[in-house]
This record gives sequence, structure tokens and C-alpha cells, in this order.
Amino acid sequence: MRKFKKLSACVLALAMTTGMLTGCGDDAGKDGGSSKKEASGKVYYLNFKPEAADQWKALAEAYTDETGVDVTVVTAASGTYESTLKSEIAKEEAPTLFQVNGPVGMATWKDYCYDLSNSDFYSHVKSDDFVLKSDDDSQVLGVAYVIETYGIIYNKKIFADYCATSGAKVSDISEINSFDKFKEVVEDMQSKKDELGILGAFTSAGMDSSSDWRFKTHLANLPIYYEYKDDGIDTTDAIKGTYLDNYKAIWDLYINNSTCEPSLLSGKTGEDATAEFSLGEACFYQNGTWAYGDISGNDVADEDLGMIPIYVGGEGEDKQGLCTGSENYWCVNKNASEDDIKATLDFMNWCITSDTGRDSICNDMGFVTPFDSFTEEYQPENPLVKIANEYVESDKTPVPWLFPTMPSETWKNNVGSALLEYAQGTGEWDAVKTAFVEGWAKERAASSDE
Repeated sequence: MRKFKKLSACVLALAMTTGMLTGCGDDAGKDGGSSKKEASGKVYYLNFKPEAADQWKALAEAYTDETGVDVTVVTAASGTYESTLKSEIAKEEAPTLFQVNGPVGMATWKDYCYDLSNSDFYSHVKSDDFVLKSDDDSQVLGVAYVIETYGIIYNKKIFADYCATSGAKVSDISEINSFDKFKEVVEDMQSKKDELGILGAFTSAGMDSSSDWRFKTHLANLPIYYEYKDDGIDTTDAIKGTYLDNYKAIWDLYINNSTCEPSLLSGKTGEDATAEFSLGEACFYQNGTWAYGDISGNDVADEDLGMIPIYVGGEGEDKQGLCTGSENYWCVNKNASEDDIKATLDFMNWCITSDTGRDSICNDMGFVTPFDSFTEEYQPENPLVKIANEYVESDKTPVPWLFPTMPSETWKNNVGSALLEYAQGTGEWDAVKTAFVEGWAKERAASSDE
């Protein structure tokens, strides 16, 4: 696990430190990103993040206004990025800028990726821990453009009201540092939901495509993490499922102590969960720093937002931090024309060095980035990011994002389907185990045969 510990430390240090912006004006001139006289080629960005669709379109329009270069932004629907990319990349007007989700995604798309080694954009990356390279390490094929953190977001006001109830299991959030203690609190809170004026301890665990990734991917990261940690590995062709009972325990906690009955989860969405939390109808909400934009401006004040790790009963979890990493690596289509490749590299560099680009990425999108150009004034005013930073300063060990090592989107979908069947009482937990373990081996074998 040394590789992941190094990456996690670097990722989290990045959220706490800022580099000096060097040669921003020179880069813009050198790339031709701010000169209409030099404008040539065009950009087609296939965006992965639906929550930032409007912001990317606005930023593209600003760039076109400034440079004259045409930038098209298309956003894939949630859960459909891989299939959309496969469709779009085959077209004559294919994306010039796309993304992969990590090493597994890069294995699929590496033959389409332009070498970024000599680009001005790559020169601003703080560390090669944030890049994906070719098999022989000679080329930079992908660069992470956003670093994110997730855990269990909670409403401090509701939690304080709970702590004031008779027989509360804790008096402060700091007393929760294990699954067992968290379970006590959640179940007690659920029993007192009427007294607290909430619909449930947890928001609904919707299992449509706008929400299921929180559980088939982000929650599934925890049993994978503890198995990898035990075995001293960073990937595998055959997951054993050592911690699937722990996965079941946290999933049971979510679905049996929420705003709705488990049988209703198939009709619940990500918007439902966000609304329930934002309106103060639930105390706990599994999500990440990116959710702040959807939560803010509603009934939960910024000062009432908290976040704690997802505890599943793993050994040493009292020292566990939040889950931090990236599955968002920018890649440039090497099959695009020379003019379009240059236009795309210019646009990427402008996004991370210009005042307009940095302000949008930092303040409108709320992203933490791995680029030295994001100086102190370009750090997001996001209370969840600040909480993540506090974990960096503590003695907690961050949990790396391991879902880029998951074998395929098909594997995730099959796990998600089995989770839903189990939750609504139409399937058994053994089906989740089968999808998780046998499905992993099957998908890994299929990808190696391609």
C-alpha cells in the first residue's frame, strides 16, 4: 500500500498548500490562448461531471469571446460517460478533450491519448502522482484536474439536538470513531426522529443512475481498501471479498435508518437525497466536497455542515480519515488535427492559468486542483473542503480512491443492481457477494482478452 499512501499524502497536502504562479502571462502568450490573431483549430470537450455542466459551458463561452476559438462542451448523462465516449470518439467530429477514470480507464483509452509531456499545461502539475503515464513511463497520457474528498456529511445542528436528548449515545461528534459507535448513534437517532423533527437519520439511498454511484462505487471503495491494505497490494485480478460482511453492515445501517423504507429506494434519486439533507429532513448524507454547491443556499447553514469518515469496522479505523483522490484525468485526443490539438492544449492551459479560468474552477465549480497556478486566492470557499483540510492536519490516515482499479462499469452496475434487489427484499445478500467477487474476476478476465 506504499504507493497509495504516498499518493494520498500528496493529494491531501495539495489541498492545504498553494504553489507560486510562474509565468502565467508568458504561458498565455506562448500558447496563443488569449490572442484572437493566433486563434486556430477548435475544441470539443466531453465533460464527465453533470454538476458542473453549466459552469463549463459558461467558461467555454468566455474563452471564445476572448480568443475567437470555438469551444464546444457536451456533458454525458450521469453513469453514461464510458458509453458516450465510445460513441463520440468514433465520429468524424470526435472530442478533442475527454477523460478517463484512472489506470483501468487508461488501459482502454491509451491508444487515443496525446503525449502531454511537453505541454505548458503539464508544466503546472505539482507532482507526477497526479498523472497517468504510458506503460514505459515515457509519455504523460492523462492529468488529474480535480482532487475530491468524500465521507458522511452531517448536519451539526441536528446532531447537537440529538446529543441533548435523554440517553443520547454520545455528547459530541468526536466520540464517533468506529462503526460500532456510529451504529449506536444512528439507530438511536432514528428512534427519536419525531422528537428531532426529522424524517430519518440518513437521507434516502436512491439507486437510480443519479445516485447509485455513491454506493456501488464510493461505498464499495471501503471493503476494497481494507482488503488491499491487509494483503499489501494496490490492485488485483481476483478480489476475495474479505470485508463484504462489513459492506453489508454499513449498507443495512443506511437503508434501515433513513427517510424512507428500503422497498422505495428504486424510485429515489440523487436529487431526493440532496433535498432531504438540504431541507434538514435528515442528519447524515454520504457524499463529497462537490455536493456543497447543491446544498448551499438552503436550510442548512454553512456553519452547520460537518463531515466524518465512513466507518465499516476495519482494523484501526479510529485513525481513518476521509476518502480522497481523483477519477477525473484529462486526456487529449491524439487523432484530432494538429490545429485542434494545439487549440485544446491552449484552452486547457488558459483554464488553469487565467484569472477567468481559475476563478470559475475554484469558485463556480468548487474544485481543488493539482496545479501550482492555483495560488491562495484561488482556493474554494467550500466548508467541506476546509473540513477535509482539517483532517490533513490531524493524525488520520486518508483512504485513497481505489475505484479506478475496479474492473469495469459493468461490474459496478451489477453490484448496484444486486444492492438494490437486496434492499427492496427481492434478492439475497449472496447475490451481492457473487456480483462483487465472481463478477470482478470475470470482468478482469474479459478486459485482458480484449
